[in-house]
Amino acid sequence: MKKLILWSIACLMMLSLRAYAQECAGFAFKEGGGFEMNNYDGKGKALGKLTYKIAKVAKEGSNTVVTIDMESFNTKGKSELKNTYQMKCDGNVLTLDAASLINQEQMKSFQNMEMKFTYDNIEIPSKLSVGEKLKDAAVKGEGKSGPMPVVFNMFIKNRTVAGQEKLTIAAGTYDVYKINSDMNMEMVMGFPVKMEMQTVSYRATGVVWDLKTETYRKGKLMGYSELSKIY
Repeated sequence: MKKLILWSIACLMMLSLRAYAQECAGFAFKEGGGFEMNNYDGKGKALGKLTYKIAKVAKEGSNTVVTIDMESFNTKGKSELKNTYQMKCDGNVLTLDAASLINQEQMKSFQNMEMKFTYDNIEIPSKLSVGEKLKDAAVKGEGKSGPMPVVFNMFIKNRTVAGQEKLTIAAGTYDVYKINSDMNMEMVMGFPVKMEMQTVSYRATGVVWDLKTETYRKGKLMGYSELSKIY
C-alpha cells in the first residue's frame, strides 16, 4: 500500500512546460516535452525521482487531450513503477482522469478480484483565487476475492486555495498559490487498512500541476516532491 500511496501523491505533482506547443487555458503542451520531479522523505533524504513525458497531444471536439507517460525510479536509477494517463483541457478547466491515481502494478493485483471502479476526476481551474474551494476527487472500487468482499477507496477532499506566496526551488522562483487538501485511503479485504494524510501543493499560473507537494500525517511532514528538470 505504501507504493500506491506514493504513486497517488506523485500523480498530484507536475509542472510547467515552456515550449511553443498547443495551448489551452494558458497551458502549453508539446509532444516529446517532459520534466522530472525529485522525491524526498520528511528529513530531506532523496528517495528517487519521477519522470513525465508528453506522448501525444490531440484535439477531441473542443477539448485538448494530452497523453502522459510517467515512470518512477529509485535512488539507484532502477525503474519501479510505470503509468500512462490522460489530461483534458476544455479552455477553462484542466481535468485529470482519476483512474491514473492507481498504477499498473496495483491494477494487476486487482485482476482476479472482479473489481469495478467509479471515478470523480481531478479538476484544476485555469484561474485560481485565494479562498476558493476546489472540487473533490475520488476512486471507489468494489469486488471480491473468492467469497471475500474487497473494497478500495481513495478520496481527495477539502481542496482549498489557502493563500499566495513566493516559492524558490531548483527550477526557479515562482509566484504560487498554496492549496491544502485531505487524502483518505481505505483497503478492505478481510480487515480494513486506513490511511489519512494532508497535502500542501504549490501551483503557479500557466503551470501544469504542482511545482512542489508536501505530504503530512498527523501534522508531521512525511515527504515532499519538487520540480528539478525540464526537457
